[in-house]
Amino acid sequence: MKAIAVYDGEDEPVVTEKPRPEPAPGEALVRTLRVGVDGTDHEVIAGGHGGAPEGEDHLVLGHEAVGVIEDPNDTPFEVGDVVVPTVRRPPNGANEYFARGEPDMAPEGRYHERGIVGAHGFMAEYFTSPAEFLVEIPPALTEWGFLVEPVSIAEKAIEHAHASRSAFHWEPESALILGNGSLGLLTVAVLDEEFDRLYCLGRRERPDPTIEIIESLGATYVNSTETPVPSVPEAHEPMDFVFEATGYAPHAFETIEALAPNGVGALLGVPGDWEFEIDGGRLHREFVLHNKALVGSVNSGYEHFEAAVDSLSRFSEGFLGDLVTGVYGLDEFEAAFADDDTTIKTAVEFDAYEER
Repeated sequence: MKAIAVYDGEDEPVVTEKPRPEPAPGEALVRTLRVGVDGTDHEVIAGGHGGAPEGEDHLVLGHEAVGVIEDPNDTPFEVGDVVVPTVRRPPNGANEYFARGEPDMAPEGRYHERGIVGAHGFMAEYFTSPAEFLVEIPPALTEWGFLVEPVSIAEKAIEHAHASRSAFHWEPESALILGNGSLGLLTVAVLDEEFDRLYCLGRRERPDPTIEIIESLGATYVNSTETPVPSVPEAHEPMDFVFEATGYAPHAFETIEALAPNGVGALLGVPGDWEFEIDGGRLHREFVLHNKALVGSVNSGYEHFEAAVDSLSRFSEGFLGDLVTGVYGLDEFEAAFADDDTTIKTAVEFDAYEER
């Protein structure tokens, strides 16, 4: 079968041949339909993140997938069921995090991530997976099913933010999303029903398709070159919730300044090493005197995928059509990895879905 992989020492993905996998007991065989491309894929390709399975010289890419059950192999699924796989798998046998159903909380070294580190991904014509890592979705969502994984990332961060405020009565009204990439835009859509006022910050100038999407969702675009994060409270309002999805290290600390009293910030970006000066005393006072909080969040669990399916089902076709700027077949897969001002979210299509 054909797969898209990156080889050690190379910085471009290629189509390669792999044996079609055989499902082990408890695993189903899945025929891949679409696989999304995101910033993590680019980091893996560049060699800045992740790595191939032990003893192999390449990594099959892809962690945002949707597929259809080809062989249930005595799992609870039926042929033709549409499924989305979760990403993390236990390395060399289960551990307590997987036993508790909390793989997303496992520390580094206690998991593999398919298509990212230690395990081949889903960017192939077929893949196998244990049934407990497959989330069934309605056939009507098949076209957009590859978005379930990134939406689940937002769902987890939002859940953890709420959990950090659960000791008191918290009714957030305003939210600021830092970053107008695909994750930021999906998060605006997820938060649309919960918050009265939404803002999304980016560095792009008009005209720009991401700004059009933000405003079509009823949110306010904030240009960071004109209004940096610490200036947002004065220019707009202090924020009950800040969702950081940029990987720009200063934003972690600027988030504290943007928060309203009792507010919480969720940090999802993963920056490289970066030394810079901050007024630690002032930020410490902000935490203590105004009951603020920051939470870090990475990956997501099964329940977050289920929540993502619910959110995806209420997104409009117009929003999804504007967000996904390209779906490409294997013969033009390179276009899915292109990165320019017109690209928001792309996917590689391996097969078309036919309802049975």
